[in-house]
Amino acid sequence: MCYWPYNPPRFLQNGVTMTVYTGLWAGRNWEKTTKYSEPPYQEQIFIGGQGVPIFGWVAIPKSARGTIVGTYGITGDLENQWFLRLLGRKAYAQGYAVVLFDWRAHGKTAQLSPTLTSDGLYEGEDFLCIAAAAKAMGCPGKFWFTGYSLGEQLALWGVKAVQDLGKGQGAKGNGNFQCSMPDDQFTTLGLEADDIDGAAVICPSLDSRRSLAYLVKHPFGRYIEKAIARQLKKLAWRIHDAHPGSIDPAAIERANSIWGFDKELVIERLGFSSPEAYYDASSALPLLPNLQKPTLIIYAEDDPLFDPAIVPDLQAACANNPMIDLLLTRYGGHVGYISSKECQQQAKDPDVWWAWNRVLQWIEEIPL
Repeated sequence: MCYWPYNPPRFLQNGVTMTVYTGLWAGRNWEKTTKYSEPPYQEQIFIGGQGVPIFGWVAIPKSARGTIVGTYGITGDLENQWFLRLLGRKAYAQGYAVVLFDWRAHGKTAQLSPTLTSDGLYEGEDFLCIAAAAKAMGCPGKFWFTGYSLGEQLALWGVKAVQDLGKGQGAKGNGNFQCSMPDDQFTTLGLEADDIDGAAVICPSLDSRRSLAYLVKHPFGRYIEKAIARQLKKLAWRIHDAHPGSIDPAAIERANSIWGFDKELVIERLGFSSPEAYYDASSALPLLPNLQKPTLIIYAEDDPLFDPAIVPDLQAACANNPMIDLLLTRYGGHVGYISSKECQQQAKDPDVWWAWNRVLQWIEEIPL
């Protein structure tokens, strides 16, 4: 598919600058950049894979044309993840039902369950279970999974879960898929295979092992890694306080990095021998050649959080899969993609948010 190329303002033609500017400026001013109001969300508790409760928001417009299901990145919650809420406003205004959720160990989901993250291995099933419940609530069965950063990885695992379920398998191929009912058939879930149309993702985390190694070697990356690690530690303490006895406090004290968080708190519960084995198993890059649903990937070559060596591997993974549209851009930073005025005019966009505008345009135009 053809789009006007992305161009940022001149002062944002640097991945670090774009990332910092978006985080510092946009988080305070994002509501001024859009004319759309907050959808009339209803709070909902979904039952995800393995019976894990998942907290979410649902808004269904009259005569909805489809449903967008999304979540956010490695840290945060629905209240403070403005970039996801921006999508919710734009999608609802265009006639889509919107389902946003706190993924495992985040936000109000962490208050409901002590289940920790699995970076997609089970969150993919959560996407599918949420779609099933949303359809029962009245959301139309044209579902699109979306996310950004690590949330993208979860969304792509959601597409894989759809494919596995269609084959009568669980997300790990063992036939034990469970939502609210212990069965592995679309008919039991109230879904048809065609209800899930595909995925659209921004700034995806594709190779966790390489990107984390890259991140801790660079001054800006080390700063970001430490900031994320602090948030993960707070996340673990909140789960500890909400669910006494669920997490060893000594392990939380030792978890002073992203790698340490996964080593101390995550991998043993998931059956992995090391964080590296866990990263290899959960990374999304190996999924791409085998995706069988339309998928849009928006990726910036100057994203400062990911190893640049991933770019040619991403291109190779997508090259022979006609179901993937890869929008690889020179600029964009990490979850930034603020466009220049000229770029907005060329693309006929209503605001500066180039990436979300392309997602919604692509969903509108993709032939099904």
